[in-house]
Amino acid sequence: MFKADDYRLKLKALEETLAEARYALDIDHRYEKVKELKAEQEDPAVWQDLERSAKIGREIASNEAKIASYERGRKALDDAYEIVDLIEETEEEDLIPELDKMMAAAEADIEETRVRALLRGKYDSCNALLSIHAGAGGTEACDWVSMLYRMYCRYADMNGYKVTEIDRLAGDSAGLKSVDFKVEGENAYGYLKAEIGVHRLVRISPFDANKRRQTSFASLEVMPEVDDDDEIEIKDEDIRIDVYRSSGAGGQKVNKTETAIRITHFPTGIVVTCQNERSQLQNKEMAFKYLRSKLIERQIEERMAAEAALKGETKKIEWGSQIRSYVFCPYTLVKDHRTGYEMGDVQAVMDGNIQGFIIDYLKKS
Repeated sequence: MFKADDYRLKLKALEETLAEARYALDIDHRYEKVKELKAEQEDPAVWQDLERSAKIGREIASNEAKIASYERGRKALDDAYEIVDLIEETEEEDLIPELDKMMAAAEADIEETRVRALLRGKYDSCNALLSIHAGAGGTEACDWVSMLYRMYCRYADMNGYKVTEIDRLAGDSAGLKSVDFKVEGENAYGYLKAEIGVHRLVRISPFDANKRRQTSFASLEVMPEVDDDDEIEIKDEDIRIDVYRSSGAGGQKVNKTETAIRITHFPTGIVVTCQNERSQLQNKEMAFKYLRSKLIERQIEERMAAEAALKGETKKIEWGSQIRSYVFCPYTLVKDHRTGYEMGDVQAVMDGNIQGFIIDYLKKS
């Protein structure tokens, strides 16, 4: 028997969630903002400044994406209400499976809108710059770095993000000692910042003839890509720029001229390199973006450390401080040390399905 009131109660709960997301996203203001940006975009003077026009285009796309997400949820709810009324009036219970599908779709759309509402940080909408470094474990740790790199590439591909490799350092026998890459897309940093920390792998080592269980560690840094030159001041006297020949597959020019760039920032000791592009100028531009992002990450860490000190909370960087353990043997569960939950199948996570961990982090942060 069809219980219309039960469906209406569920829809009412979804409607309240959507209303909260609408308020958090400030949808009404975004409609006006898009109109203003489009009017500004029509000014011929804007197109004389490529940087400014690109920034306006990104702002329009970001605002329209949030509006579209809200409107999808609103439409899904309205359609579900209409089907409930139709079934109640006509008593055509054959439409119940279709209603259930619409309810599931509405719930998914509203959840997407709610997650967007959580991403309100200063840099959440930026592209993300990621660095993975091998820790304890030798060749095993280098192989673990390459596995993590593949995992995040798969995740980016599944979510429509673009991945660009910036720099890599190959391991002595296998895998990678470190790899730096960029993930481009809306809210890339907002989602991926939840992955910052140490990742631990436990498995039967393929590099051990005795088939013993090995534990490996890799650290992941995630930084926002910031285009605004005024965000961080980098003085000429504080840096040293070195040029050298790129390593890798090469070609007609890449390995024959000094196109790779290394920038050393003396006050912080940060060193960044870029050799992915074919020209020295492009590598230099990317290296400065990377340095700026590392300096911003350092500011964020210092602020968080100050807040933690005020609260009296400290956490040592040692065994047990990893954010997640990937245990291939003897278990097939992944443990998130932020929440204490054991969630998901290891292979699913390694295939790039880490969305659940990220959304769970956003809910609790």
